[in-house]
Amino acid sequence: MNILIETTHALATLDAHGIATLTIQEAKSLNILGSPVITDLTLALGELAQRSDIRVLILRGTGNKAFVAGANIVEMSTLTRATAEHFIKGLRDLCEAVRRTPVPVIARIPGWALGGGLELAMACDIRIADHSAQFGMPEVKVGIPSVIHAALMPRLIGQGRADWLLLTGELIDAQTALGWGLVNQVVEMAALDETIQSLAESLAALGPAALRQQKALLRRWETLPLAEAIDDSVTEFGKAFDTGEPQRFMGEFARRKSAQ
Repeated sequence: MNILIETTHALATLDAHGIATLTIQEAKSLNILGSPVITDLTLALGELAQRSDIRVLILRGTGNKAFVAGANIVEMSTLTRATAEHFIKGLRDLCEAVRRTPVPVIARIPGWALGGGLELAMACDIRIADHSAQFGMPEVKVGIPSVIHAALMPRLIGQGRADWLLLTGELIDAQTALGWGLVNQVVEMAALDETIQSLAESLAALGPAALRQQKALLRRWETLPLAEAIDDSVTEFGKAFDTGEPQRFMGEFARRKSAQ
């Protein structure tokens, strides 16, 4: 396991499979997102995005009490209108850095995923939680609206469910989150790391160029009208054959079939 980045609040490592892990550290036991933490993570993600040897990224907090239990309320309680906008722009940029990471990002979610922490999780491509996980957007209970990447929620779980979470500030458990499509898989805590590692290794075994193409297409499809998205993908399909990956993977498939 190689250490790629180590700052006060961000630790990035890379294993032999090309799986990078970015760990939030020194952010209290619940991995709270204060300004220094947000800055370190955003800078780390910018560096990781430039590396061609990374095939998958796992995003996690330290320990098992929480993925991220939210933004720093103590810090936010002192904000003015101007400093509030500066703070939330920083959190927006962090979530966007996750969304724009060119490889799949898996969120490891034990315990709490609340407010800005849930927004960070929703910015990931895949979310795997343990059975004890709790999810919510409680901002209205502390006098602020849920903003920035809370906008992803209606697309993920539907307008009605998003309305309920965002307007009531109430929490849901892991099984409800799974049923609503907020997370992709729920496992026992003892199996959380093994499950994530197995998934990451299966993704890392795929053609890296194809995986990066697919991630880029998913981001573009979010904003393109359907007809444009369909037409746009024709060129991407052709470009895939410049990488040699279709020839290699299809050739291996054909050889296996012929040997049966």
